[in-house]
Amino acid sequence: MRRIGTRLLGLALCVGLAWPATAATSPPTWTGSWATALVPTDAANLPAPQGEVTIRQVVRLGAGGPRLRLRLANTFGTAPLRIDGARVALAAAPGGSGIVAETDRAVTFDGQAGVTIPPGATWLSDPVDLPVEGLARLAVSLRLPEVPRQASVHRSARTTAFVVAGDQSAAPELAGATTFTQWAQLAGVDVERPSGNGIAVVTLGDSITDGSGAGVDVYERWPDVLAARLQADPRTKRVSVLNVGIGGNKLLKDGSGQAALARLDRDVLTQPGVKALIVLIGINDIGGLSREGEVTPEKRTQVVTGLIAAYRQIVTRAHERGIRVIGATILPCGGTKVYRSDADADADRQAVNAWIRGSGVFDAVVDFDRVTRDPAHPERLLPAYDSGDQLHPSPAGYKAMGEAVAIGALVKR
Repeated sequence: MRRIGTRLLGLALCVGLAWPATAATSPPTWTGSWATALVPTDAANLPAPQGEVTIRQVVRLGAGGPRLRLRLANTFGTAPLRIDGARVALAAAPGGSGIVAETDRAVTFDGQAGVTIPPGATWLSDPVDLPVEGLARLAVSLRLPEVPRQASVHRSARTTAFVVAGDQSAAPELAGATTFTQWAQLAGVDVERPSGNGIAVVTLGDSITDGSGAGVDVYERWPDVLAARLQADPRTKRVSVLNVGIGGNKLLKDGSGQAALARLDRDVLTQPGVKALIVLIGINDIGGLSREGEVTPEKRTQVVTGLIAAYRQIVTRAHERGIRVIGATILPCGGTKVYRSDADADADRQAVNAWIRGSGVFDAVVDFDRVTRDPAHPERLLPAYDSGDQLHPSPAGYKAMGEAVAIGALVKR
């Protein structure tokens, strides 16, 4: 009876009941407007000078609000992370270090200019009075006495960041800055939403969600496309999309970052205001099997059954938090040289996809396989949607994916 009740609730949500509207008298609450998933890296992988540095990184927000706060992270640090100062401002031209000077604000931490974050911890800043609109580009400047030996970063930001020597956190432009395309020590930006009506949709995945094949500073990933759709409709402007994809990530095993199942609590379930989750992950588990020795029928079965069991775990744990879960079918990758893409690999992918479509475990399904495959060769991506490696979509493919997500499966409009 419990399972039947859960399914009926999921169906009711899908057809429009969504979640109860919050009373107009409810106080403002915080909702995630931007987030990323972090992995460890050593200081040598950040192009930073020795000594004190200013790192300026730009993020594109989801929903707007009258105030915001930063979530700084020392997730994988092995020592306390000292931040001597932080500032936020609206970013000027895409790809540049400039800020809109009149929007520049100092960020404080318990009323202090700086903070020291213990290893493994995340730290919320004090609220910052800076009204932001949906899809605003926010520049976050952090002043560090030195780059930590082990930093917590997102490697494929597809957004230009800047680092210079000294304290230049309030500078309108960072002249002579070194550029890189990572986010460092920044896990999220939350916005204050009136009457508690903010909603966050989290996208959990690998490089296809992280946007391999998309351009820099142009926001072409499929979650970017979905976010723009939501912000274009006045009925869904309160909804943010939080992309926590990691390139190379697996569902069952650590590799490029912790396994998705291992990072579920940190990257998904504890996001402020999360109400829906889209899960697109598993191709690295299937394809990567060939990198672990001989591919046997037993190993193939273990991967397929393991993925299905892990999906069930994600749905169960998300439902306990009142989060709807949308399952996404795995895209075709026939012909890729990245890893195994033979008939057996496609059969494993098709077995998983058949379960995603037909099990009834998910609250809704988005069929990315159907959207992106070549009808003449369904084991392969449509040529127009192929970035060139027969694994990752092109910007046109990401656009088709972002447009395929049914808004009604996420939120009542």
